[in-house]
This record gives sequence, structure tokens and C-alpha cells, in this order.
Amino acid sequence: MREALKDAKVSHETSVTALKVRPGAGRRDAEWPRPGRCRIISVANQKGGVGKTTTSVNIAASLALHGARVLVVDLDPQGNASTALGVDHHADIPSIYDVLIEDTPLADIVVPAPEIPNLYCAPATLNLAGAEIELVSKVARESRLRRALDAYDTDGFDYVLIDCPPSLGLLTVNALVGGDELLIPIQCEYYALEGLGQLVRTVDLVKAHLNPEVNISTIVLTMYDARTRLAAQVAEDVRAHFGDIVLNTVIPRSVRVSEAPSYGQSVITYDPGSSGALAYSEAASEMAHRWVEAAQ
Repeated sequence: MREALKDAKVSHETSVTALKVRPGAGRRDAEWPRPGRCRIISVANQKGGVGKTTTSVNIAASLALHGARVLVVDLDPQGNASTALGVDHHADIPSIYDVLIEDTPLADIVVPAPEIPNLYCAPATLNLAGAEIELVSKVARESRLRRALDAYDTDGFDYVLIDCPPSLGLLTVNALVGGDELLIPIQCEYYALEGLGQLVRTVDLVKAHLNPEVNISTIVLTMYDARTRLAAQVAEDVRAHFGDIVLNTVIPRSVRVSEAPSYGQSVITYDPGSSGALAYSEAASEMAHRWVEAAQ
């Protein structure tokens, strides 16, 4: 495990965000601090099943319920983020595929999430499954999402969260080029750490050649099982290597978190009092308050 983490250690230039936060700051506030400009955050990890979509949706829902305007860009062909937000995404719906391949304006596909005010979604359809191949022949294939975001009025939002597929293909590269920050969910199990070094190297390459602004700003530990020694060991080692970019809040394993998407909801609206909902609300609060404290 330690070798896997050593391989994945972030370079100083990529991860320099030595920020502090008060534990529990702001979770119960009616409105959390809003950033001075729109934060575009990609949520990525090429390992599947680590909670990327769950993290994207529930942090977005938490932020929206506390006064922020949030857009979720579903860049995963499975369309799970769209499902969790209750947004229709069958094959005939205009989607992020049309934006990337057909140059459709992003404004034409963004729709409001029905359950939560101030929360919007750019849905994904199964058409996106072929986008990796179709993008190969496109001009500026790595920056098509960035161009779409630049042409869109993102100033109307406080956060844009880009939910990435479980791979390091062109869709994820588009997200890294399109975003300013990277949030990495890490499952508190040994195998989730393998391959993390490859993600960090990909970020470094994107930073060097395509988007010098991108940096790993946040790591969140997911599926934490307090009953196991392994979860505690993984959390300890991740914090030792990545330092203050790891959120204080850990996301526990929760049946409610798994159930919520089947009802077209985030766990924040499905069962607000559950351990998963409270943890994601706490994590979102940390992200909001850290930004303000860093600016100050």
C-alpha cells in the first residue's frame, strides 16, 4: 500500500494548497460562503466504483441547498449523475455528446434538476459511449469541453462539477483541460490506491501541455468502514502523503447512499438525516469554507 501511495505522491507544484478548516464549519449555516468566481471542478479517478458520481451529485446538491448555483456536467456515458438528479437522458435528449461532437452550445442542453433549486445538469446519453472514437478525428479534441464552457455564461454559477468516466481517455482529458481543479475520491481499500500514480502523471502532463491552471485541490475518502483496520490505515497513509488537500470529513459506507439514485434523487434529499447525507454535507461545507479561508 505504501509503495502505491509513494508512486502516487503529488508534486509540490500540483498540490500546493495548504489550507486549514474548522471541523464541522458551516454545515448547519443557512447559507455557506460563495466563491468570488465560478469554480470548475473535475471529479475523476480511473478506478471504477470509488464514488465519483455519488460524490459529484451529493456535493452539488449540498452546495445548492446552501445558497450556491451549481451545474453538474455528466461526462460518463452511463449517465448515472443524470439519473441521480432526476434528469431525463434517453437517446433522443440533447446531451453533452452533442456539445463535444456536434458543437451544440452548452446552453441548449442544460436543464434544471427537478428536486433542488439552483441545481442544473448537462446530461449524458448512451451516445457518449462512442465519443472517445469520434473525438480522435476532431480539431482540438482535448479542449472541446473547455471551448464549450468558455462560450457558456459560467459566471451565472458558483460551481461547475464535471463527473468523469472511470478511465483516462479523451473524455477525462477534456474534463481536466476544461476544469481548474481536480477532486479525487479515494475508496478506503487497498486496490483503490493502485493506478493513482497514473492519474497524477496524467494531470501533470495536462498541466504542462494543455491547461497550466489545473491542480489537485481536493481528495475525499469514500466508503470508509470504521470497523476495519484497513480503512483507518488507508486514510492515515493518504493523509500522510497528500496532506491538507485531503478533507477532514470521510464518507462512510451507507445503504441510503446506494438507494437514493434508484429514486432519481441524491441522498441529501432522499434521507437528509442519514450518515451518508450528513457526511457529504460536511464535505461540501469544508470545500466552501476552505476556498474563502484561502482567499483571505
